[in-house]
Amino acid sequence: MDSQKEALQRIISTLANKNDEIQNFIDTLNHTLKGVQENSSNILSELDEEFDSLYSILDDVKESMVSSIKQEQTRKSQELQSQLSQCNNALENSEELLEFATRSLDIKEPEEFSKAARQIKDRVTMASAFRLSLKPKVSDNMTHLMVDFSQERQILQTLKFLPVPKAPEIDPVECLVADNSVTVAWRMPEEDNKIDHFVMEYRKTNFDGLPRVKDERCWETIDNIKGSEYTLSGLKFDSKYMNFRVRACNKAVAGEYSDPVTLETRALNFSLDNSSSHLNLKVEDSCVEWDPTGGKGQESKVKGKENKGRSGTPSPKRTSVGSRPPAVRGSRDRFTGESYTVLGDTAIESGQHYWEVKAQKDCKSYSVGVAYKTLGKFDQLGKTNTSWCIHVNSWLQSTFAAKHNNKAKALDAPVPEKIGVFCDFDGGQLSFYDAHSKQLLYSFKTKFTQPVLPGFMVWCGGLSLSTGMQVPSAVRTLQRSENGMTGSASSLNNVTQ
Repeated sequence: MDSQKEALQRIISTLANKNDEIQNFIDTLNHTLKGVQENSSNILSELDEEFDSLYSILDDVKESMVSSIKQEQTRKSQELQSQLSQCNNALENSEELLEFATRSLDIKEPEEFSKAARQIKDRVTMASAFRLSLKPKVSDNMTHLMVDFSQERQILQTLKFLPVPKAPEIDPVECLVADNSVTVAWRMPEEDNKIDHFVMEYRKTNFDGLPRVKDERCWETIDNIKGSEYTLSGLKFDSKYMNFRVRACNKAVAGEYSDPVTLETRALNFSLDNSSSHLNLKVEDSCVEWDPTGGKGQESKVKGKENKGRSGTPSPKRTSVGSRPPAVRGSRDRFTGESYTVLGDTAIESGQHYWEVKAQKDCKSYSVGVAYKTLGKFDQLGKTNTSWCIHVNSWLQSTFAAKHNNKAKALDAPVPEKIGVFCDFDGGQLSFYDAHSKQLLYSFKTKFTQPVLPGFMVWCGGLSLSTGMQVPSAVRTLQRSENGMTGSASSLNNVTQ
């Protein structure tokens, strides 16, 4: 019966996942169909605008050419009309002179005849008919204004849509996710020397597989990428996955997007748990600050209730861990007394994780580490067998030590500006690093028997927290190269605080 139920549960889970996958595909198809309709309408409008622009240019060119022809016609006509008018005048004068000369032949008196002959000679010498050019100043040829648009027609007949680059292909094998950076590599399906640049889009998601149309996050764009790979660095991995897609662009148009690729970007993300933090701590999601005036009235009431009816018993801060029942995470009591502690709100139950902590410059005392959920409300980090930490103190005298089970080991290293915490739950290892140089500060080797929570103690100062970080490559390399630990919880057994 139980095995059948388990089998049925697996079938139900498989069907639910398949239904979710199909629904996502339906959403994608509907989104694509809507995009086709909208983009087609836009493209048609752009096509009309382009042809209207061509028509406008042709009309302007035609108007200019018609004007040139008419101007040439007017110029030649005026030249010929002027020459024609001159010729008509000259012909009229010449005919008159011819008639006068003809009549002069009939003159009988020699003296009158000589006089007439001289007049005729003088008039012939001055006659405009003999000074006229009998060649037209302009020809009737207008071939210099003829046109032949055969080449232009051929060009127009070759009008076609822009050459669009093909979609690039992202190679997931060549992509790299490391050190909170993502390198995406792609290639073109065939060589295209017209490509000017690439555009990459990415977005965070908590869904594996194909990107969802209804995903809550928008695509972000990186433009003008000249190479065939790009690295996004300094990311906070606050989602399980990231989607990437790329398209190629020439000088005129952008091509289709590549098939999207989903890369895993899992990392530990947690905030500080304000519900159980000490009242003297001012807690926000990723920072905690000492507040000496915080909750004075409430804390005195808490202390009064704890001590009520317990005359002759030790003060709470001196009570051993075994004398009190452990608190349950989620309904636990608020830290009180001298346990100026706040825990993370997410338990670590498996895997390798990393986060970083930075102290304010004036912070007098703080601790960074992990603790079981059962850490008592009066317990301080490192003073019980359920917590591990490194402790920094600059009050009165400076100390820098690793702490566990109320024992401490002084660390021979300068206190870094930022501390990196590496927790390998399955391997039973808790290591602390200089976050900048990745120098190992100390390592605990143990066996975690319960889920652990990131833990922080602060007094007179504040801490800021960085989460959503992968285990740095340098830390992974150090872990692989270490066959043994430089320090362990067992080394604290003989060193009492």
